[in-house]
Amino acid sequence: MVVAATVAPTATAAPKADGKYVAIGDSYAVAPGTRTYDNPDDPCRRGPLTYPRLWAAQHPATGFVEASCSGATTADVVSTQIPQLTADTTLVTVQVGGNDVGFVDVLTNCILTIDDADCIAGVELAKQAAQGALSPALAQTYGAVRAAAPSAKVVVVGYPRLYKIGGSCGIFGLSDAERSAMNSAADVLNDIMASRAAEAGFTFLDPRPAFDPHALCSGGSEWVTSLEWDKINESYHPNAAGHRDGYLAALNSITG
Repeated sequence: MVVAATVAPTATAAPKADGKYVAIGDSYAVAPGTRTYDNPDDPCRRGPLTYPRLWAAQHPATGFVEASCSGATTADVVSTQIPQLTADTTLVTVQVGGNDVGFVDVLTNCILTIDDADCIAGVELAKQAAQGALSPALAQTYGAVRAAAPSAKVVVVGYPRLYKIGGSCGIFGLSDAERSAMNSAADVLNDIMASRAAEAGFTFLDPRPAFDPHALCSGGSEWVTSLEWDKINESYHPNAAGHRDGYLAALNSITG
């Protein structure tokens, strides 16, 4: 998830014999957090270490279309990504919603503010936006996906919780109250996504069980990036391990 909502032209690969996989989504479905890009000047910020790319590499007989773009909202997905679906699409992953509620702005504010109450108030506003505006936007988006790819298996991909409660982030770490608020926002997003996915007949990929032991401040192998001052737009995204060991492993458990 990033604040900017720039959508650049997409890159596609020609369909092959065993169906076609189309990846739809925002920056969580592309490369921010991995620090490895096809072209660092491309605003979509695509790269080779993401779970859609890794899945496609493991299934070379399946055609692959990468429609995902950093900064995408549900409106961007409907207008520029879903048109890349075709009737012969056999698999779709959809990961979008965080930018609709300005989630990264909220997270960054929590890092920068010294007031727990200010952080928590911002999180609550984002949660209200998710429940009020994002929920119907996702229903519309998922309906458009099904209309464009009527025979595809569709996997709606959720977002991880970011922080371990009670963990240690050092002297500049957030309070447990702030961490809990941020985690609760991820839970609200996932709950809404899961409900709308079920209504559409789609499968929901919940990353939280796999990512929770690798959250920020866990003291172990972390699968998401914290606030990175040298590269702000890398912050709060799955890193290479998160894509490979978290998202890809979970996607493979669904698709086989």
